[in-house]
Amino acid sequence: MQRVTIYTDGSALGNPGPGGYGVVLLAPPNHRKELSAGFRLTTNNRMELLAACVGLEALKVTPCEVTLYSDSKYVVDAVEKGWVFGWERKGFNGKKNHDLWIRFLRVYRLHNVRFVWVKGHNGTPENERCDVLAVAAAKSPAQAEDAGYVAE
Repeated sequence: MQRVTIYTDGSALGNPGPGGYGVVLLAPPNHRKELSAGFRLTTNNRMELLAACVGLEALKVTPCEVTLYSDSKYVVDAVEKGWVFGWERKGFNGKKNHDLWIRFLRVYRLHNVRFVWVKGHNGTPENERCDVLAVAAAKSPAQAEDAGYVAE
């Protein structure tokens, strides 16, 4: 089974506000891919979760052994503590970002994914790179519409 490492980060300039995600994929022996995109109006949590979705969706081999690094407790804890599976059983009733959680679970189940939480802005090189990509995308004039964002 192919082993892949994915680093993800999301950022919103204001919450809600313009936002973006950054993803770095690493696969042996020396494959590297960087992905990012910006959105006009979104939230930090949406961008963190979207980064995980995009990173997993970018994998060309199924299944993969994936280690996914994120500085988002929202994403890591929801999966590692099993909360998202309870939300799913209850139809995501009253849960924010259900569109992205459904998208995430679809691709998550194709792979063997292990999450690792990393402290943000703590010098982890690939996490720092994801942050640079996410912030640049959030500031980019070429931003898409986050169709799933719902104002509260």
